[in-house]
Amino acid sequence: MTQSLSSPAFGPVRRWSAIAGALAPHWGALLALTLFLAGGLAVLDDYGVTIDEVTEAETAAQNFRYLAGDAPALPEIHAIYGMAFKGPLLLAERALGVAEGRGVYLSRHLLTHLFYLAGGLFAYLLAARLFGSRLLALFAMLVFLLHPRLYGHSFVNHKDIPFFAMFAVALFLAHRAFRRDTPAAFALLGVGVGVLVNLRVAGLIFFAAVPAMRAFDFAFAEAREERKRVLLATGAFALAGMLTFFALLPYLWVDPIARAGRWWTLFASHPVYPIELFRGTRYVSTDFPAEYVPVWLSITSPPFALLLGLAGGAAVLAWGYKARGGALRNTRLRFWLLTTGCIASPVAFAILFDTTLFNGWRQLYFLWAPFSLLAALGLRRLALTLGGRRLRRAAYGAAGAGAAATLVSMVLLHPNEQAHFNAFVDRVAPEHLRTQYAMDYWRNPMRQALEWLLDQRASASVNAHSLSEHRGGMIEENIAMLPRKERDRLSTSPDLEAAVLVHENARPRFINAYEGEAPPERILHRIKAYGNTIATLERKQDLRSAHERAAASEPAIRSQFDLYLESDAVVYVKEPCLETDVALSRRSEYSLWLVPENSGDLVGEGETWQGFRRIYFKFPGYGAWFDGKCVASVPLPYSVAAIRASQDIHRQGRAWEGEYRVNFEEYQDIYEQVRGEEPNARAVFDVYATDDALVYVKEPCSSAQTRDPFFLHLIPERAGDLPEERRRHGFDNLDFELLLLWGAVFDGKCVASVPLPEYPIAGVKTGQFIRGEGQVWRAAFSTNPEIYRDAYEAAISVEPVARSAFDIHYADGALVYVKESCDPADADARFFLHIVPERARDLPEERRDAGFDNRDFDFFSNGVRFDGRCVAAVSLPEYPIASIQTGQFISGGWMRIWSAEFAAGETRPALE
Repeated sequence: MTQSLSSPAFGPVRRWSAIAGALAPHWGALLALTLFLAGGLAVLDDYGVTIDEVTEAETAAQNFRYLAGDAPALPEIHAIYGMAFKGPLLLAERALGVAEGRGVYLSRHLLTHLFYLAGGLFAYLLAARLFGSRLLALFAMLVFLLHPRLYGHSFVNHKDIPFFAMFAVALFLAHRAFRRDTPAAFALLGVGVGVLVNLRVAGLIFFAAVPAMRAFDFAFAEAREERKRVLLATGAFALAGMLTFFALLPYLWVDPIARAGRWWTLFASHPVYPIELFRGTRYVSTDFPAEYVPVWLSITSPPFALLLGLAGGAAVLAWGYKARGGALRNTRLRFWLLTTGCIASPVAFAILFDTTLFNGWRQLYFLWAPFSLLAALGLRRLALTLGGRRLRRAAYGAAGAGAAATLVSMVLLHPNEQAHFNAFVDRVAPEHLRTQYAMDYWRNPMRQALEWLLDQRASASVNAHSLSEHRGGMIEENIAMLPRKERDRLSTSPDLEAAVLVHENARPRFINAYEGEAPPERILHRIKAYGNTIATLERKQDLRSAHERAAASEPAIRSQFDLYLESDAVVYVKEPCLETDVALSRRSEYSLWLVPENSGDLVGEGETWQGFRRIYFKFPGYGAWFDGKCVASVPLPYSVAAIRASQDIHRQGRAWEGEYRVNFEEYQDIYEQVRGEEPNARAVFDVYATDDALVYVKEPCSSAQTRDPFFLHLIPERAGDLPEERRRHGFDNLDFELLLLWGAVFDGKCVASVPLPEYPIAGVKTGQFIRGEGQVWRAAFSTNPEIYRDAYEAAISVEPVARSAFDIHYADGALVYVKESCDPADADARFFLHIVPERARDLPEERRDAGFDNRDFDFFSNGVRFDGRCVAAVSLPEYPIASIQTGQFISGGWMRIWSAEFAAGETRPALE
């Protein structure tokens, strides 16, 4: 007796049949994803360990220790990055039973790549809904996945790739939510956006765009029930988003409001400012030209997708212009405007606000998610424009050929897809491209270099038996990534015969000190992309000769290492040097600050502003241990006037620091000139004002006492002499980082001479501060105290316009504050001065919304104390003034001590 398919026994068969029936129409996408997965598994073990992977793993571990109660607090560097992706990675490692080395890195690479493929799947699903065409949806998915740089990063980049993939998921959820228009759909979108913001702050695009579009829905709603539904859906979105973000960021759990502000501040003013190579010029990462992102996007992306994406974007803008007022009521058009805005707004924000960007455009890789949809739209519009079936097929065929060509270029470049450039730049001229752009910034070639060395050692063509790096070269991590039998053949002990890996084109002058590269006879092997070197393997220099030269001379700096300054190198020597010292050196990072004899040798705005170049390095990269000695030789890029050196031990802090000036006789002469004079101010440093400089003197003194930054505020006699951007502050800011720039340490004295601007100076405020902790000391003085005496005499000859803790007078175009029998503490609190003009247009543009000009000041910058009284004078603007409010407040809390408000010209003001 046969059973009917409707019987319970065939339930599983019916379910699987239903699933198969639903998937059958999407066989093209399933086949493509299967091929991508097979390809990813095949090349999984070809990639090395890159620079951020260790940090990302440590961030997750720190958060889990904090949650388990094993750590009392979270370091901010680990706290501000959420756990949306890092947490699952760590949990997956524990579930798989891998704890360290190769297993950890392979599992992370696999899971990151799988998430990348998941993003491609959501791009397909979204495109299928947008176009109603499986072919266009497949094309969108191929554009999403066939970006060479993103594909290379999809194994090793645990920050930008998860955000890129999740951005596609968020777009899908946004389309779904607006189509269904239910609180549940918007709550799910909120969860997705909460995850997105947890991955990167740029996810706030959705937190701005979704409520804005819902506001239009509310405005256009005609029925009360419809408006209620809009409000409920928007509330569900906001609540779900904030709760998800909060749940995935343990840093917020203690004090959500205060720490949310700190989280935003840290992301908005990123503390990393590397120098980057862009079109042959080195820029500080906050000072790129406006075209930085568009150029990087255009020269590293597949040309066929770029052109179609631009066509799609143009079609959306044309559609929106045609619809005009009705654009925001058209759900379909509105989504395309959102998609286009997700590309345009981050680029515009980066240009307008000088967002910190580095490593090419990797922080903006997520732009490729909406761009892939625009590329599919561009293809569709092109096919419709061409008309006939044959021409449409030709258009689809050309797009397919572009995708195939991109795939071929990826195969040829493998495993260095992260160094991909397209034909819009010169890829033919040997070694040209790397002089224009950073070729590899995540040190992916490190593993390839190790494998080459192993092959050469197997054939006995290279005698090197150990490895080291200049700084942060990821050698030990990449050795751990190798199979065990290969791993055991390599060592990282600092040895005279070691080979050294140098990344020449990553962050110029920050990874190593070479102007160009090592001498040809030392280069063992080059790893190239498009005929351009992205990494080299070289032999270490002869350190025995360096030690012999050093031993015949006097050290420039004596410390735990003695430093010898040669014409082209700084030689570090420690003897005796024990194995424990070697181990400590390997866990340390060394720094050299180099002040050039010729300031023209400095590169980029950052170096020019600071006045020096800083080089970081690891001891094994430049040094070796032999005959009971530790010796390192760091090449100099130019002739130096002064150096500062230090050693920082991992998790222990600074071990030692020293500085040396090549020619400090001029500072000895300066010291002799001022030592018989009375200082203008006495503090931790005595400060003397000469005709063209401020001289700082401290004795006894050590270089450690010059480590904290100095601040220097100059008040001119004429406000018009100030740079325009400083005029509203009332003083020029000449803060300087190092005494080394303008000073010297000798015979137990610290002496600095800071050049002054050419305009006449009325007053000086200076001192030192520790970042995050406040002032170490401060001093203030007037270079011409007679100005304040004259202001006092002019002021007391007229009645004050206000009486309070200070009497306030009008005198000679200035506001004069007078307090008789004045203690220094009376003037210690900050003064505020708010000036309301008769005409609002007289205000600076940035102050018009406030309605008054803000001339807050510090007494020590605008006043002087003499004969037991305090007198301050502040110049008033030339425009007609309606009223003034002034007083003192305690900084930080804005607690007023006293205040007075009066109309200009009144003699009997109302007092508070």
